[in-house]
Amino acid sequence: MTNGIKRFAKLSAAAIAAAMMMTAVPASADLVIYSGQHKSATIAMLEAFTEETGIKVNTREGSSNELAHQIVEEGKRSPADIIYTEESTPLIMLANKGLLEPISQAALDNIPKEYRAEDGSWVGLLARSRVLAYNKNMITEKELPTSVLDLVKPEWKNKFAFVKTSGAFQVQLSAMIKLEGRDAAKAWLEGLKKNGKVYRHNKAALDAVERGDIAFAMINNYYWDKMAREVGVDNLNSRLYFMGTHDLGDLVTVSGAAILKTSKNKEEAQAFMEFATGEKGQAILTEMSAQYPMNPKVGTKGLKPFSELTPPNGTLDLGEYSDGKAAIELLQEVGLL
Repeated sequence: MTNGIKRFAKLSAAAIAAAMMMTAVPASADLVIYSGQHKSATIAMLEAFTEETGIKVNTREGSSNELAHQIVEEGKRSPADIIYTEESTPLIMLANKGLLEPISQAALDNIPKEYRAEDGSWVGLLARSRVLAYNKNMITEKELPTSVLDLVKPEWKNKFAFVKTSGAFQVQLSAMIKLEGRDAAKAWLEGLKKNGKVYRHNKAALDAVERGDIAFAMINNYYWDKMAREVGVDNLNSRLYFMGTHDLGDLVTVSGAAILKTSKNKEEAQAFMEFATGEKGQAILTEMSAQYPMNPKVGTKGLKPFSELTPPNGTLDLGEYSDGKAAIELLQEVGLL
């Protein structure tokens, strides 16, 4: 082999090695967010974040619980930088497993301490209240129950709807287990199964109320508030009912976000958390989703004032009531799942 051929062979080997190394490196350093929140509001906020920072974002959508468990299974191989959930329970599970990165103080300072983890591992972004949406032509507000516990009574048979697969409904059931005991929660669930009508999702249940197919439905406030913004309250047959009694029917749940300890883009992830908790990000999320912002500097035009909400024990659910596993087991036991 001549010296020229030897040099070519060495160069070719080096080129092949370099090419192999290049294919092993991700082609993009885009931020990856696993999102269990509503798509339209999330996309609007992410687009504004990219426009302001130049940081591109890729998302993977799914249920919050499924995404959290996927992160656990993926371990160090997870491509996720951030998880954004509809309830706080999945975040607490990941925090308990030591999988979350501390959030910067700049982001934490945007949100009151009562709406975030004590150790700064995750932060609340939005909240929503459980409510009854009712058809004003079928039932009056004075005729509605003052407690969701009353729905097991015979007079409510075939008059209300619920969504058994809703994450918020399952948190409501978890709270029932925690506050009233498992036996009472089971009896309540059996009563709902006997008296109520099951819908696949909250929007379908609300549409049924609006059409007059059913008198009222257990939903989250933002489904109705968003529809009211789009078509005008005067054009709706339905209205919202807040029990105002610190009942489980007034449960307020919090969605939030966290950075994964395995994130490969932690600086960009921290920038996202600061934007999402800041006034601009919060205003976009609130306007697009009709949920309550956790940043107190952002208004809630058109929504019932946050200060007037009456959750059980006067507190928002930050995992205190949430035991998703117990709720799922009970739903399966009574034959609803």
